[in-house]
Amino acid sequence: MTDGTPGPSRREPGDRLRAARLGPADVVRLGGTGLRTRPLRVFLSALGIAIGVAAMIAVVGISGSGQAEVDRRLDALGTNLLRVAPGESLTGEKAELPYEAVSMVRRIPPVRQVAATGVTDAHVYRNDHIAIGRTGSLTVLAAGTDLLPAVGGQVRRGRWLDSATDEYPAVVLGATAAQRLDVYTPGTRVWLGGRWFSLIGVLDPVPLAPELDGAALVGWSAARTYLDFDGHPSTVYVRAEDSRVAAVRAVLPATAYPEKPGEVRISRPSDALAAREATESALTGLLLGLGGVALLVGGVGVGNTMVISVLERRPEIGLRRALGATKGQIRTQFVTESLLLSLIGGLGGTVLGTLITAGYALSRDWPTVVPAWASLAGIASTLAIGMIAGLYPAVRASRLSPTEALSGT
Repeated sequence: MTDGTPGPSRREPGDRLRAARLGPADVVRLGGTGLRTRPLRVFLSALGIAIGVAAMIAVVGISGSGQAEVDRRLDALGTNLLRVAPGESLTGEKAELPYEAVSMVRRIPPVRQVAATGVTDAHVYRNDHIAIGRTGSLTVLAAGTDLLPAVGGQVRRGRWLDSATDEYPAVVLGATAAQRLDVYTPGTRVWLGGRWFSLIGVLDPVPLAPELDGAALVGWSAARTYLDFDGHPSTVYVRAEDSRVAAVRAVLPATAYPEKPGEVRISRPSDALAAREATESALTGLLLGLGGVALLVGGVGVGNTMVISVLERRPEIGLRRALGATKGQIRTQFVTESLLLSLIGGLGGTVLGTLITAGYALSRDWPTVVPAWASLAGIASTLAIGMIAGLYPAVRASRLSPTEALSGT
């Protein structure tokens, strides 16, 4: 006989137990718990990922910083510099620019600056005791007083040639020439062309005219007086209006050498810098490949860690399966652990790569440039690797039955 109170509900034979659903926060918390129990292994696995990401970001960042420095220099020096030099004659011999080349080029309306250098047969030595022939690959050039502003050069020590020193045995050394001669102090004498010349200045490197770095520069009049210079310019530097550079370039051969324009070569130094930048971009691609290999090795480490984790945690997996965890929840747990492990390595590598880039750029006095896409690509690649590396261990863990996992077989 019943008292009318409802008794405990009875489960009909057709009813099925439903597994509790895990929310995103529960999945992350569960995955983080698995990582916290093995901190040293997690650190070493994340370090492999971090090294790969740091290598990729550092390569991209240093390359970007170098490109920004090149752009900054070009903006400062200008891309409107043209170089006129003699080519070869029809017989294959070295051609010569006429004496009047500079004055004729100066008549082109869009031209703003013109300067020239001329090659001499003289050699420069530190003193008169150096054996003849040991020139250190240094050249002696006759230079006009207006050369330095035309090529965007700067004097590091002393001063540049002027009207007072153009006719006297005075010399200015390029940066490389001063280093090879080990002469830097203005007032020092050097043995040049069989007589003593007084050093009045040392130049900084000239990016748009690197041939000046390894040269000793003397006044145009002094070169004709003391060095038997014939007066033919070997290189004419031309500055034109930015918007008219192409037009000036087209008429330069016929203007500089009207009789034989085919024996004149015109080049643009900024194009050489752009070509060097392209070469550096190719090297950057190679280094990025090496960074990718390092990242792949880090992914293998993550996969190895997750496989070992499955083997060590078989009892835990069996217990969770016995308590009602589904195969999908087990897979989600281990994939989440792999993603978190890769994310830790990716974030650490991004920070490390940025610090490396900043340190290198500061040491070279470059602007620090780390493209945002590089950081995002680094983190995205680590997540992809984490997903791939954790997929097999996760599937393997989900296939363990409760009895098999708990028995340890």
